[in-house]
Amino acid sequence: MDLLRVLAAALGVGILIGIERGWSQREAADGGRVSGLRTFGLLGLAGGIAARVPQALGLVMGLGVVAALVLGYRGELVQRTSLSVTNTLAGIMTFVLGYLAGEGLVSEALAVAAVVTLVLASRGRAHAMLKGLERKEVEAIARFAIVALVVLPLLPDAGYGPFDAWNPRQIWMVVVVVLGLSFAGYVVGRRFGADKGIVITALFGALVSSTAVTLAYARRLHTGDGPAGALIAGIGIASLVMFARVQVLAILLVPYTSASLALAMTPGFVVGGAVTWLAARSGGGTGAGGQGEAIALANPLDFRPALLLAGAVAIVAIPARWALERFGDEGIVVVLGLTGMWDVDAAVLTLAGLPMDLMEPDQAGLLLAVPVLANTAVKGVLAFALAGGTMLRWRAAGPLFASIAASLAGIALLLWLK
Repeated sequence: MDLLRVLAAALGVGILIGIERGWSQREAADGGRVSGLRTFGLLGLAGGIAARVPQALGLVMGLGVVAALVLGYRGELVQRTSLSVTNTLAGIMTFVLGYLAGEGLVSEALAVAAVVTLVLASRGRAHAMLKGLERKEVEAIARFAIVALVVLPLLPDAGYGPFDAWNPRQIWMVVVVVLGLSFAGYVVGRRFGADKGIVITALFGALVSSTAVTLAYARRLHTGDGPAGALIAGIGIASLVMFARVQVLAILLVPYTSASLALAMTPGFVVGGAVTWLAARSGGGTGAGGQGEAIALANPLDFRPALLLAGAVAIVAIPARWALERFGDEGIVVVLGLTGMWDVDAAVLTLAGLPMDLMEPDQAGLLLAVPVLANTAVKGVLAFALAGGTMLRWRAAGPLFASIAASLAGIALLLWLK
């Protein structure tokens, strides 16, 4: 039964890939296809059999399959002068995946076969995407791959410097996040247009880092790289998403704080949303949804805002760690406030790690509002400092400052009612 199971999986690998290969060559005349559904099914089954026979015989089978595929590709090249070797490589990979299934790696072989089928099926979209790429976009992809896949894994995941406050991998992760946001915004902007791209990027980017969105959009406001109304809306939306994300984290990690935190944050969320809408609408023809002139999108991978934010994280980490060592549990307000200035999620995790009986649930919820407001204040200062002219600065930072004022009023009312 085990033999039948692995051979059936090997055959399934071949059939899965063969369906796509046969469909892509469906217009070819009978006898004009080098390989199709039946051939790929047999290739997968041959790989499974090769894994179960003596090694020498399996090697001979593999060499025979490669030779047959290469000869078939050569014949196709002579007849059609086609330079595509995809079919041959897909055949070899099908044999290898069948071999893996025959070795007992059934789930892994089927999973890889599904990915291979998806890649083969996306040929048209892949070619269209490549034709639309510019050189600077290809260079941006290569640089981001180096930053995220080469540099990040090599950095040590340990504390260094004063109070062990500097973790190289965590700090560099900030660079990766900001660069990823920059490139994602560029791609979405090209796909949906400047206005929609800015708002969509802010909405999803804030799930990772609302501070990064604020920094990037404030800089773009200063340089005029985008419609002002949409950029201002993006800054406000990023802060609103942060409010919602913290509430979800509180429900999951420190549920006893969620009720009072919601009461404290709801006024800021409502007022911030209203002011964001008004500020975005005041953008006129260049606002969100406006019909302003076409926007020339900037460098898809700008290192300057990424390095700036990483430096800010490294600097703020020192006083945060000092406050934690100096005040301990008694100074938790200071600790959470300083931590929240650069990472609200870290503040939530800090509170989650403390004993539940340290304070009353109502007090804990109001305490958790401190890092949220501190982080919003930092973003407001960044937006005001970087956005450009006086009116533009107030429009960019206004929704954030209005949120802070409304939440502080809500907290004061809750404390008075107690």
